[in-house]
Amino acid sequence: MPELVGYMRKTRRVEEKRNVINETALLESKALRDSALERTDVLDRVKALSLLPDGMHVTTAMVAVYFEVAVKTLESVMEDHREELAASGYQVLAGTRLTLFKRASGIQSRARSLALFSRRAVLNVAMLLRDSEVARQVRVYLLDMEYLARTQPVENPVRTDAPSLDDRIDQRITHILGKTVVPMCNALIETSGEHRRELIALRAGVQRVEQRLRQHHARLQRLESPYEGRPLPGVMASMDAMNGRTFERHIAKLLGRDGCTNVVVQGGHGDRGVDIIALTADGRRLVVQCKRFAPYLNITSPDVQKFVGSAKVLYAAEVALYVATCPFTPEALSIAADAGITAVHRGLLEEWSAGAPLEILE
Repeated sequence: MPELVGYMRKTRRVEEKRNVINETALLESKALRDSALERTDVLDRVKALSLLPDGMHVTTAMVAVYFEVAVKTLESVMEDHREELAASGYQVLAGTRLTLFKRASGIQSRARSLALFSRRAVLNVAMLLRDSEVARQVRVYLLDMEYLARTQPVENPVRTDAPSLDDRIDQRITHILGKTVVPMCNALIETSGEHRRELIALRAGVQRVEQRLRQHHARLQRLESPYEGRPLPGVMASMDAMNGRTFERHIAKLLGRDGCTNVVVQGGHGDRGVDIIALTADGRRLVVQCKRFAPYLNITSPDVQKFVGSAKVLYAAEVALYVATCPFTPEALSIAADAGITAVHRGLLEEWSAGAPLEILE
């Protein structure tokens, strides 16, 4: 009985700690933010983070795209927390440093300065940015990881063959609560008259803890699931790291996956504005233009107009796809719609690459 009471007191303390370390505390406490800065993997678990060609940095515009906020909103956070962000990897390049960075990374820009964020700095922004649903999801995931770390039994030694998160949660619920504590309470209630009321209350408390752990487990599964409106992590990051030819081959594989035949990658000099030709599963002539642009750029109306001429006039295509790793301007989308061109913008490309079928190919 003393051991059971001690366990419940320990569990209650853990629950109280969980309630204290909430999202507001993370927003307000620099110490808590600093303690979580190494968990940059949560960024891609929530949403794919695209990087510059150097594979290490992102620009202000790219960070704004990731968090789905205006650049001005992001700049306000940067102004209020500049020293903290600088400590986590934020920097502004100018002069010789900017020239050397452009040369090393292949970035083409006429700007006299360039603000860069490391992945740690982006995670730091997520813990500061209040007006972003993406940032909120990152914070929720961080808190769940903190909760898991705090609820593991401290007396267990670290094992090199440690089970997965799901296994640890299931083991805690099933073996400690479901098959040990609750049956013990039931037996004590049957045999004890003096402490029956206290034991019934204790059993109810154990069952509430078990229910909380089950809810937490379901919540974590939703966060890690790639199928609830969120594509697989890293999809766009991997495409942003491709060169043009590799990106064309990737699109060709997607076409083949969706039933297209006679897929030929012909991008390069003399392609007459079409990178891939193929037949859809039902035999329609298909042409594709592929553009691997930085996510902060746009496909403009002249780009689409040029492709319309190649697709419809030179190739007499029945299905024409303009696939890009960046957004389309409203004018470009309007022209594409009028001309019967399917604009596969960054968001649609992410879903397609993650397994969703492209409607025009069905």
